[in-house]
Amino acid sequence: MPRKKLGTLTYAKAGVDRALRGKSKRVLDILERTYRFSRYGSVVKLPYGNIFPITEDLYIDLVIEEIGTKVLIAQLANKHDTIGIDGIAMAVNDVIRSGARPLALADNIHTHVSDPILVREWMKGILKGAEESECMVPSGEIGDVPDLIKGVVEGKGFDMIFASVGEVHRRDIISGNNLKPGDVIIGMRSSGIHSNGVSLARKVLFKQWGGAYDPFDIPEGLDREIVYEVLEPTRIYVKPTLKLAATHKIKAMVHITGDAYVKFGKLMPTNRDIGFEFNQFNPQPIFTLLQETSKKLHTPISDVEMFSTFNMGWGFAVIVDDAAKDEVIDSLERSDIEATRIGMVTDSREILVKHEGKKIPLPVQ
Repeated sequence: MPRKKLGTLTYAKAGVDRALRGKSKRVLDILERTYRFSRYGSVVKLPYGNIFPITEDLYIDLVIEEIGTKVLIAQLANKHDTIGIDGIAMAVNDVIRSGARPLALADNIHTHVSDPILVREWMKGILKGAEESECMVPSGEIGDVPDLIKGVVEGKGFDMIFASVGEVHRRDIISGNNLKPGDVIIGMRSSGIHSNGVSLARKVLFKQWGGAYDPFDIPEGLDREIVYEVLEPTRIYVKPTLKLAATHKIKAMVHITGDAYVKFGKLMPTNRDIGFEFNQFNPQPIFTLLQETSKKLHTPISDVEMFSTFNMGWGFAVIVDDAAKDEVIDSLERSDIEATRIGMVTDSREILVKHEGKKIPLPVQ
């Protein structure tokens, strides 16, 4: 008897409801009342966050991020020496969007029990991520909260949160303004799934959450165990992007994380009558496997959901004048980052993905 079709699978059904989260984020606007306490001048509102001055010329970008349910993949693999890289990458890749240089990091780890052996493994990843982003880690906290943290393996549960602070001079702020049709979007290669959409991916790929594979299976199309493919650390883009910004005019930077290409819509309110078209993708095999497996499970993930949730091969993007695109790509490739033109700014007032002969309009939030 054929397996009953269960309907399409979405990020919301996996537990991450974008619409509800968007409403919750709007509640945070009440905190703007605190901006009056900025001692050295006005807070500068940017598309992906705000920065505040500490002198007349120098601004601080402060970001706090988490790894999310990728920590469950580390537990599943019993491999904990890289997961700290993900947390640092999520924080510092956000800081650089404003043009800020990350200065320091702080970690907050909640754990079922602070096992010294496990802590030592966590620190290996944190050290590697800090070195890659050229940040010091002057402080942190580990809290034992067994009633809050369970995890895949009994007694081994944990969660990681990272904060990063960076500095940027007024003249170097990347505002995301003054975009125009014809501007070019240049994508930088991701290392894979990164640390976004994992709640959705887990439910398709791993039997532990109702998916298709045992963690150490090697599905067709992959060259290693699936648990290690998903666990591949998030790429850190600090060095190549700051080097690029020092020599080229960058109009906007986008960290392609949660909401993926929908995220470009945050640039639309401050730039009249623009839209975005993306037409160059080469997703790693993990993304093809994810969508194809969802179909076999009779819970298909739509193209719209894939491009609204996953980076699909590009983890970071910069927007520049068309005339500068070749120099920008050359600069990035000299920094050992695979980069190419992945799209352009349009006058369409929509976000459109063209992939494999299909036109895929994405929601504008």
